[in-house]
Amino acid sequence: MAALRRRGHVVANAKVGPDFIDPGYHALASGRPPRNLDVWLCGVDAIEPLAGRAADGANLLVVEGVMGLFDGAADGGPTSTADVAKLLDAPVVLVVDAAALSTSVAALVSGYVGFDPDVRVGGVILNRVGSPGHEALLREALEPLGVPVLGALGRDDRLTWRDRHLGLVPVAEQPSQVAGALDRLADAIATGIDLEAVVKLAATAPDRTAGPVTLPDPVSTEVVPVAVASGAAFTFTYQDTLDALVAAGVEPVPFDPRADQALPAGVVGLLAGGGFPEVHAADLAANEPLLADVRRHAAAGLPIWAECGGLLWLCRSLDGVPMAGVVPADAQMTDRLTLGYRTAHAEAATPIADAGQTLRGHEFHYSTVEPRGDALTLTSRWVHRIDGFASPTQLATYLHYHPGGDPTPIQRFAATCAHAR
Repeated sequence: MAALRRRGHVVANAKVGPDFIDPGYHALASGRPPRNLDVWLCGVDAIEPLAGRAADGANLLVVEGVMGLFDGAADGGPTSTADVAKLLDAPVVLVVDAAALSTSVAALVSGYVGFDPDVRVGGVILNRVGSPGHEALLREALEPLGVPVLGALGRDDRLTWRDRHLGLVPVAEQPSQVAGALDRLADAIATGIDLEAVVKLAATAPDRTAGPVTLPDPVSTEVVPVAVASGAAFTFTYQDTLDALVAAGVEPVPFDPRADQALPAGVVGLLAGGGFPEVHAADLAANEPLLADVRRHAAAGLPIWAECGGLLWLCRSLDGVPMAGVVPADAQMTDRLTLGYRTAHAEAATPIADAGQTLRGHEFHYSTVEPRGDALTLTSRWVHRIDGFASPTQLATYLHYHPGGDPTPIQRFAATCAHAR
């Protein structure tokens, strides 16, 4: 994206799946808002409008896949990168880790090309190539397949990205370092990849006219100011969530829970998305004035919606470090990953759903909360458990929600905030 942007292209970006971190890197590379295309969360009919909104005003839309090309929720429904490519009739560039391959690269690529004939694999990029001779062997092996090799990137430790327990380090935590690494990567791409061939391949996608993204109706004739946790500790809030809030009449007011000593003046609601509060626990705990202010507002009935990291921040403690104490539970980091899509059944009325309603979401965390709470029943192919804390004005849970297919929870939250005023 960054290399194409340097060439003068207006490059739009999107990420398949529910990820928050990768889209932050996309936004830095493209200069445009981060976007997601998730079939499981949003539904088949939402993908084309969401892609259309992402691409609006651009001449290229680059969609990064998730996991392997055909990997998804494994529940029989369309959820993979291949499924999204088919829904958009978009050509696929297959990036192959060639570090330990020579002739076998042909078997691997042939398998991807033939697995689903409806997926148009239009080119291959060879990654982590050892030498010019290694690249020549790989190209010779692939030539009989007729799949164009669009370029190759050599092994380079300078292009190794920073990661930790949930993936890449968010851009907001190390902006200058990420920007420098992105520049180095763009240099390597410009040298090793035939960008004009990539652009020509993208042009093979048919022209399409996408309908509008479904958005909530305004809930008030007056602006509804809602505090949105942000800064380095809270980077997991979808751009689509913010867009839906604005459509509902909300003014998102960002604040940094590490530094700001009170919620923004005049707000009538609080949205605390996910992130890495465990990394910044000492700073969050040291901001005692804000924690006390949040407790006061919560006790007075301020509508609050907290997801994952926001849940941890609202607990009494996180790894023994004091937090806001709004939620009667204690959080602990573990070495076990909890990950997956969930169907959520609301066991009680919350600011985003009535009791008995179901929502679709996902969870992705290495922490536990005790007690678990009983706001939602989360189910999937292998999961059935209770989760979260609820009242008519508060919901704190591990579940992340994306409004691309159904914005009614956003509208309900906005209405709850407006009514609280």
